[in-house]
Amino acid sequence: MSDAPYLAIAAELRQRIEDGELRPGERVPSTRALVRDFGVAMATATKALQVLQQERLVHPSPGVGTVVGPPPRTRRADSAAPERRVLPDGSLDLDRAEVVEMGIAIADAEGLAALSMRRIAAELGVSTMALYRYVGGKDALVVQMVDSAIGEFPLGPAPAHWRDAIAAVARVHWAAYRKHLWLASAISLSRPQLVPRLLPHTDAVLGALRGFEKSAALSTMISLFAYVRGIALVMEAGAQAEQDTGVTADEWVLRQGDQLAAMIAAGNLTAFGDLLADDFGFDYDLDKLFEFGLGVFLDGLSTRLR
Repeated sequence: MSDAPYLAIAAELRQRIEDGELRPGERVPSTRALVRDFGVAMATATKALQVLQQERLVHPSPGVGTVVGPPPRTRRADSAAPERRVLPDGSLDLDRAEVVEMGIAIADAEGLAALSMRRIAAELGVSTMALYRYVGGKDALVVQMVDSAIGEFPLGPAPAHWRDAIAAVARVHWAAYRKHLWLASAISLSRPQLVPRLLPHTDAVLGALRGFEKSAALSTMISLFAYVRGIALVMEAGAQAEQDTGVTADEWVLRQGDQLAAMIAAGNLTAFGDLLADDFGFDYDLDKLFEFGLGVFLDGLSTRLR
């Protein structure tokens, strides 16, 4: 094969689109699926999709993935990319909000792994270097994306009771993570970014614990955000796996049933066996799991701080 691997992958997908095997609006294989099917690195798979995006054959669709067809916002009958006005200072008619919005759209559709300055530039019809004027580098862009995404979920008036106030912040974060699956992995707890719209959430938790010992309050705040983020990461991984394989979590569990039963029997795992006896069914609902864990967290905190 003389072509570079990413060009060969792009050519195969292009042919499937031209043959009608992949129709407008249908999802094309994700970067993770391409890695698995072609045995290439993630960067190679990403470049293959970028080629098709630059050709306006596919575009990211929030909550779905990369789908066949040009992006509605930039589709033109006479040009592969939108025309942009050149301002008097020589810069293009582009603003920071537009760049951040496109970054969020790509991350919503395909995850942070698919996000790059080159990819955003291709979607907006500008040069990669033009983006740095507005958002800095990729790390700075991700912080701005986090700020914008969190800004969609403002905190309401703080409840009077500390427990209700903490629960309110946790539920706001959960709602944000539910909408933007990439958000949990973008936020760092070990090296927290300075996100303007996120700081009031931290302040609200610390305010609810005002009067408690300071180290306990700070530990509570970190533990709370770690809990919510941890559940959200499970949600992100599950959604990505379902997008890549087409197999839901319930279907995956059913497929593992016989092997799991054999492992339980071989290991004499009696407690596990008792749990699964009599066709016990567990509703693996992450919203319910989140609320259950939040209740346990607050119950334990109430006892600890009493």
